[in-house]
Amino acid sequence: MKQKTFVTKPDDIQREWWVVDAEGKTLGRLATQIATILRGKNKPIFAPNTDVGDYVVVINCEKIVTTGNKLDQKIYYRHSKYNGGLTAIPLRNQLERHPDRVIQLAVKGMLPKNALGRQMLRKLKVYAGDAHPHAAQNPKVLDL
Repeated sequence: MKQKTFVTKPDDIQREWWVVDAEGKTLGRLATQIATILRGKNKPIFAPNTDVGDYVVVINCEKIVTTGNKLDQKIYYRHSKYNGGLTAIPLRNQLERHPDRVIQLAVKGMLPKNALGRQMLRKLKVYAGDAHPHAAQNPKVLDL
């Protein structure tokens, strides 16, 4: 009798919703754990060519912690596509203006750089406060 190779199909995937409280968590360590859940690497049916991950809702993202001097030394860049349109924003200012983008960009850098990675990133929901509109999905609390 031959052993059959298991291939993950869309019918096999069961997605769950998780809530992560980012208060007091280190940015990079939190982002790696979120990326693992979004990819589905914590599941036995993980396949690198299929999106088997779960949905993740991150709350209190403005209360993350960084080590060292990253608040002043880490710089986020964006460009308006006009000459001289480069804008450099330190982490401290980014946390004040758009704290959700900090976690969004950290997790985005840890996902695949293709259409599959963009599909996984759509399952990440980040909110500055402790309120979120996903209570109807009955998310489970994930203690990282």
